[in-house]
Amino acid sequence: MDRAILHFDLDTFFVSVERKLDSRLEKRPILVGGTGDRGVVAACSYETRQFGVHSGMPMKMARMLCPEATVIRGNGETYSQHSKVVSEIIAENVPVFEKASIDEFYADLSGMDKYFNCYGMASELRQRIIRESGLPISFGLATNKLVSKVATGEAKPNNQLQVEAGREKPFLAPMEVQKIPMVGEKMNQTLNNLGIRYVKTIQEMPMEIMGQVLGKNGVSLWNRANGLDNSPIVPFHERKSISSERTFGRDTGDVRKMREMVRAMAETLAFQLRTGEKLTSCVSVKIRYSDFNTFSKQLKIAYTSADHVLIPHIEKLFDQLYNRRMMVRLVGVSFSDLVTGNYQINLFDDTEERLNLYQAMDYIKTKYAYNKDGDQILTWASTMGISDIGSMGNPFNGEPPIIPAHRNA
Repeated sequence: MDRAILHFDLDTFFVSVERKLDSRLEKRPILVGGTGDRGVVAACSYETRQFGVHSGMPMKMARMLCPEATVIRGNGETYSQHSKVVSEIIAENVPVFEKASIDEFYADLSGMDKYFNCYGMASELRQRIIRESGLPISFGLATNKLVSKVATGEAKPNNQLQVEAGREKPFLAPMEVQKIPMVGEKMNQTLNNLGIRYVKTIQEMPMEIMGQVLGKNGVSLWNRANGLDNSPIVPFHERKSISSERTFGRDTGDVRKMREMVRAMAETLAFQLRTGEKLTSCVSVKIRYSDFNTFSKQLKIAYTSADHVLIPHIEKLFDQLYNRRMMVRLVGVSFSDLVTGNYQINLFDDTEERLNLYQAMDYIKTKYAYNKDGDQILTWASTMGISDIGSMGNPFNGEPPIIPAHRNA
């Protein structure tokens, strides 16, 4: 039985939401992102792309390329709410689906042709999403995730496309190689230097040659060029909260030590949010005194996963909560009301330098995590020396936690 994998993608999602909220923005060039000269473009309308604008570029450059564009700061919470509406519609209509990002979804319709026409069902579902969410959306339907994703890209804007079983190779053959997921600018340049511009060229090459030239990436690229992909749909389950607690080896009244501890826990949890592509809108702090009386305090905030936003809130909550002249046994930090989203979309006031800093820090943390003594390789200066604060793994994908050697806090 051939698989039937459906890929949905909300077209220019942030821009579409802004246009839904303000119809005067229709057909006008739109830039969503940091409004200052040092901000970053989070999303751009199709009207700006003919000028060479793309997401991720400095806002200053985008405004120079397209000076007539309307620049909008954007609101991560609003986008998350609209994404949730679409998620709920899809969940009601398919047996299993995967939420790949805030605006991208996969669904497995395999075997449903016995009862329904999969393409017809997908078409009806797309129309329902458009009708109930008010947002344009495109889909691709194919035998695997790779081809369905490429098909969605070809269907855009606001359209749909099916690649029937057995037609994967002819469908991909005439495309330029950068249309294959995993081929970025650097890989594309490497392939062009080798005289490879179109997918058909890779299809005609022996897999062994691709492996010799590009290693494992070459083998993976050959499989993708030939439309081969067995990656499964990962069922979507929304995690509502993450938390970290630490019981001190000995009850303490050292306020500075406790503040450093809650800072360190907030930093670790924020990192987990970013690696899990999650945002939080509710933060809380817990304190348990030596007499075992436990108190907590929470605060609603705008959706974020940024250290420099979350840590000050956590410190403020701790200062408000710690009001008894008594030794403390335990402190804890929790982030809840989680939604799917990339942290960059919520940092519209941030500079390109700050976004690059977060990406670099997260890369180092992911790759190296802890040194041989159990201390984090990379942390903010204010939390240096704080160890044993819990997992640096990803709690959203089943990754086992990486626990440093135990020390009494």
